[in-house]
Amino acid sequence: MNMVDLSGDAEILHYITTDDPAEAESLYAAAREVREEHYGQDVYFRGLIEFTNYCKNDCYYCGIRRSNSNAERYHLSMEQILYCCQMGDMLGYRSFVLQGGEDPWFTDDRITEMVEAIRREYPEHAITLSIGERKRESYERFFQAGANRYLLRHETANDEHYGKLHPAVMSLAERKDCLFALRDIGYQVGAGFMVGTPYQTPECLLEDLRFLEKLDPHMVGIGPFIPQAATPFGACPGGTLEQTLRMLALTRLLLPKTLLPATTALGTIDPRGRELGLMAGANVVMPNLSPKAVRKLYALYDNKICTGDEAAECRFCMEGRIRDYGFVPDMGRGDSRVEIGVPASV
Repeated sequence: MNMVDLSGDAEILHYITTDDPAEAESLYAAAREVREEHYGQDVYFRGLIEFTNYCKNDCYYCGIRRSNSNAERYHLSMEQILYCCQMGDMLGYRSFVLQGGEDPWFTDDRITEMVEAIRREYPEHAITLSIGERKRESYERFFQAGANRYLLRHETANDEHYGKLHPAVMSLAERKDCLFALRDIGYQVGAGFMVGTPYQTPECLLEDLRFLEKLDPHMVGIGPFIPQAATPFGACPGGTLEQTLRMLALTRLLLPKTLLPATTALGTIDPRGRELGLMAGANVVMPNLSPKAVRKLYALYDNKICTGDEAAECRFCMEGRIRDYGFVPDMGRGDSRVEIGVPASV
């Protein structure tokens, strides 16, 4: 076992900030060992469907923010969404991720109808929603309709930092309340954060890790901040590959049973980014099932990769690259080893 000392805040901060390649590699090796202990060499595939790029929020970092008048907006119809699921099922996926902005058009009724329609067609598949903050009653309704999982990145666990990334009408406390409500309802819950956002400090990243320990989520999405030109942060520098990989590895070591995606954003800043993410402890990838015509329109950040691939091309390309690194693609549900329900720390 690789010896990496994470016994206190000072030790964790050291690994957050280290620029020593040997220390970083020790961290990655330790993370790989922990991942293998709980998940072996399996890498779980999720079929991603980006079904709307409308959003009522105005987050300063996001390309689909309400104030971005340059964004070309779209909704997928129910028929289009079900067709994406059909294609995913034909390609072997047993887990769908329905992701969108906080779109007022997609009311609770419409989301419930969507989940029920997918559940009727695919009773054994996992259905994940990633549609932002809602009332607890809404989350309960979606769960009863057949949704299993919910992804809601907290983005930063530091109140002051959160306020610098979001308008005053948005609240970190509300975001955290949503996450714990989802956990309580019985979802497999995903949280997460960006690395390298404006005003972020090493201490902010430490707070992210400590918050995640408290929440004990089933999945943690971590990717680099990539600026989008039509946002207030469009001219800011982006997050680095190295620091993102360190945060992935630290998360794997502190939350051994969580699922960790190697994100598209990681692949966007480096051609081998997703593979390097797997080498740092990640074990999930999310190839895109969205219609080819809308992939470029879901532009959370600039220069997003895989916007021109067909669903089959995206899957088989990623599968081959994963095998080249010694991992085993797994198209099954890929459930988390973390227990369902309220975490013991609450």
